[in-house]
Amino acid sequence: MVINQPSNQIKLTNVSLVRLKKGKKRFEIACYKNKVLEWRSGIETDLDNVLQIPSVFLHVSKGQNAPAAELAKAFGKDTSVDEIILEILRKGELQVGEKERTAQLERVHNEVVSIVASKLVDPRTKRVYTTGMIEKALDMLSSMAHQQNTPHAAAPPSNPTPPTPTPTPTTTTAAAEPGESKPRLPTWTGVSATTTKSPKSQALDAMRALIAHQPIPVARARMRLRITCPASVLKQAVKAPKGGSSHGKDGKEKKEDGGGEEGGEHRAHGTVKDKILGYIEQVESQDVMGSEWEIVGFVEPGAFKGLSDFIGGETKGQGRIEVLDMAVTHED
Repeated sequence: MVINQPSNQIKLTNVSLVRLKKGKKRFEIACYKNKVLEWRSGIETDLDNVLQIPSVFLHVSKGQNAPAAELAKAFGKDTSVDEIILEILRKGELQVGEKERTAQLERVHNEVVSIVASKLVDPRTKRVYTTGMIEKALDMLSSMAHQQNTPHAAAPPSNPTPPTPTPTPTTTTAAAEPGESKPRLPTWTGVSATTTKSPKSQALDAMRALIAHQPIPVARARMRLRITCPASVLKQAVKAPKGGSSHGKDGKEKKEDGGGEEGGEHRAHGTVKDKILGYIEQVESQDVMGSEWEIVGFVEPGAFKGLSDFIGGETKGQGRIEVLDMAVTHED
């Protein structure tokens, strides 16, 4: 008896699929779990460690290979299978199983919470929060965001005749009314494992939302900096463009009052030294060594860019700013 067993069928299990629709056809490749993301981020470079089999399929689950004619029609006659695989890897949609998706989400969630916990402190004690406290605060923000975005379910009318519709207020306050200057507050809806945002970027979004809504008292941990600049420039008056802006300790722009001087510049209040000290929340030490003035102090992270730009511009590149600690915290 002849047993019919198609030679073009390959059974693959425990795989991650990458799918790409092209030319009205869907093509798939079978990859090892977790390797696609490593390859896309540049961690993994060997395709043999990414692909379970170097073939293009129409259906991996059925073991159905993509015919050469279909590949040529969709990708071009001169495109090799290796080039097609690379294109699917780069542009395709990653399909993972439920267990793997859950594990991946948990990994990203733990990484985001860990980053947030290391960067935020209690503003009163300057001590870090536990990851459990940060998780609870983020859960509160997520619940708030979902409640605002979920419309109220209307109860079924007892009267078959529909009532005259009347305008009702909405619970979503994210968008400001025309002419209203109130800014939109950052929101947090939870960690996503499928977004293109990295865990670090998601952690920054989470920190902005926590600082804006304050479900628990939080503030960014201060940076510890060393600033060095020539002592000869310290007593010079600060020059700024007419109608320009400066930055305070909180990193927010503050408009300068125009002085009406020629050349589009005016004399701002204070000297270069006064301006630098204005950025620093707490001075740890300062000294003049020879012809250079050195100060070590603590600065809010939001003010770092403004301070760096100011020192670079006012000292014409002679001043230096060095980060000694990205996030200064006190731990029990």
